[in-house]
Amino acid sequence: MTTTYRGTCFCGAVEVEATGAPVGMGYCHCSSCRSWAAAPVNAFTLWQPDAVRVTRGAESVGEYSKNPTSERRYCTQCGGHLMTNHPPFGLIDVYAATLPTLKFEPGVHVNYAETVLPMKDGLPKMRDFPKELGGSGETIPE
Repeated sequence: MTTTYRGTCFCGAVEVEATGAPVGMGYCHCSSCRSWAAAPVNAFTLWQPDAVRVTRGAESVGEYSKNPTSERRYCTQCGGHLMTNHPPFGLIDVYAATLPTLKFEPGVHVNYAETVLPMKDGLPKMRDFPKELGGSGETIPE
């Protein structure tokens, strides 16, 4: 049986659905994610694009692209963040907090060289991104 996870923006006007299992979960420490999230770290869940869809309120979904690798989507009514499409990676990041019933099981920290919140949890700490996503593939100490 395939599991479907549902979540909404802050006000509930937009509903998002992710089906199946994410291809990865972890934490991003880059300055863009930190600024967008207004937090010291961003918890991500990565999905194949065909596993994610907006099921309600599509007319209220806004988009902002600071660079070609990230198309950030949010609710235009409340400003609540929903997801980020990453076209070069062929993946969509549905923020972990957007899917409250998904058990968040992080496997990696990315862009850890930019961290402002050191986290000693035993997970791999990537300097930037894994090689398969265009990064150096280097890990750094906790």
